Amino acid sequence: MNKTTDKIAISKRLCLREASLDDAGFILELVNDPGWLTYISQHSINTLDKARDYICERLLAAYAEHGYGLWLIERVSDNAMLGMCGLVRRESLPAPDLGFALLAQYSGQGYAFEASQAAIQYAKDNTPYGSLLAITLPDNKASIRLLQRLGFTYDSDFIAEDTNERLLKFALTLSSGY
Repeated sequence: MNKTTDKIAISKRLCLREASLDDAGFILELVNDPGWLTYISQHSINTLDKARDYICERLLAAYAEHGYGLWLIERVSDNAMLGMCGLVRRESLPAPDLGFALLAQYSGQGYAFEASQAAIQYAKDNTPYGSLLAITLPDNKASIRLLQRLGFTYDSDFIAEDTNERLLKFALTLSSGY
């Protein structure tokens, strides 16, 4: 465990924690994973310096500004870095949205569900919002299934500001069982 960062949540198998600049190697691997490139973004993050910039500009800045952001997912049993999960605050949305991404080798093992449950509980306990949103590409069937399993329901179509892509927006009332 990286002792210099804050633990946000601990579940049976996972720990969500803030990223640090020491995590640049892992971030570089994650943002170049085929799943990330297909369903999240095609950032040109191809060096450790660019990964550090991403950590500073996206992750650390969100923690400082909002008190939350995307956290790293570590497996408790061996401290393996699995992915990211957390809350993203977008100007174009009225509430934070749940985001998650795992390295391909950790998909399909319940880690995204477990990490998302922890992030949802964090949102309920630590934000003033009554709901949480999530956005995904229409063809990302695995994310849609996960969101539905977590209790999210389809809300509306959403056009991404930066790419003009059509996304699906889902919503979850935070008082519903979390």
